[in-house]
Amino acid sequence: MKRALVVIDVQESFRQLPIWAAISNPDVAKQVHRLAESFRASGDLVVWLLHTDLGTGTPFDPASGYVRLMAGLETLPGEPVLTKTAHNAFTTTGLQRLLTAAGVGELVVCGLRTEQCVETTARVAYDLGYTVTFVTDATATNPIEHRDAPAGRPVAEILADPRTLHVDDIIARTEYALAGRFATIATVDEIVA
Repeated sequence: MKRALVVIDVQESFRQLPIWAAISNPDVAKQVHRLAESFRASGDLVVWLLHTDLGTGTPFDPASGYVRLMAGLETLPGEPVLTKTAHNAFTTTGLQRLLTAAGVGELVVCGLRTEQCVETTARVAYDLGYTVTFVTDATATNPIEHRDAPAGRPVAEILADPRTLHVDDIIARTEYALAGRFATIATVDEIVA
């Protein structure tokens, strides 16, 4: 069965957000690079996705100039780069058609954010019939504020709030939710070995 690495939203947009100061894995691009090099060496497909929010004026608006891969990452000729507007990598991209045409049945997923776009993609991929591996140490996330928290607080205040869900808890919850149901959990070292 052919496999593909699906790299989700490892883009400069995230580094422009104040909450990046509290990101779980500031070296996520290095881990993704290791995976991409391993897949390339094996002749496996690498697919890159970038999230866009057209016309919003945010770092996710292509007009901002930040909707590009993080420093240290680059595509090689023939590697698809898809843009998406939904949380999962399938709904707005044609990813499934691309994978089907390439005969891919196994996906390895990584990227930003652990519990949002990467987890959602893993769940949808499983439902579509793919065998899914979720590489947690090649993902990153940030603390999540309580639903009743006031908007626009500085990072220090978000982190000090006892109602904030911290990154270690988010990552653990994601692994618990996916393992044995939607995906196998793995590390970069396990994948590249």
